[in-house]
Amino acid sequence: MPTESPSAPHDLDFKTADLSDRYDAHVRICDPLFRDFGGRIRFSGPVVTVKCFEDNTQVKSTLAEPGHGRVLVVDAGGSMRCAMLGDLIAAGAVEHGWAGVILCGCIRDSRDIAAMPLGVKALGTHPRKSLRRGEGQRDIPVTFAGVRFAPGDQVYCDEDGILVADGPLDLD
Repeated sequence: MPTESPSAPHDLDFKTADLSDRYDAHVRICDPLFRDFGGRIRFSGPVVTVKCFEDNTQVKSTLAEPGHGRVLVVDAGGSMRCAMLGDLIAAGAVEHGWAGVILCGCIRDSRDIAAMPLGVKALGTHPRKSLRRGEGQRDIPVTFAGVRFAPGDQVYCDEDGILVADGPLDLD
């Protein structure tokens, strides 16, 4: 894991287009379904996964742990019926040193999240909060947007998209 402090910036000097050109046969690129909502557009880090549907219990508990510059990848089933991340949980993610969240679902409180030093990619926004039934799975492979994410993969995000590698790429 990175040795950055929780307050260290998580944006790096890379472009996903350049990484795609250089590592094309060794990376997976998400279908262009996601919008940028966080205050950091360019972010990267080791992947932690959560799979849940309209229940953000696992999202909240995971982002309350030390992030160490990691990126939470959430397979929320593409639900457009409620938000899985709001301003309070996102603020906790910043406080705990997470680099970002990629959410195959919706967020809310988008104006507040846009002011936070956190990368957030999601399908859209919705004002309704999710339920908390204590359901969901963590640290399992998930697949969405044409890409498989597994715990420990490395993700690179910017304004051009989301690129996933089996491990860190040489950025030099």
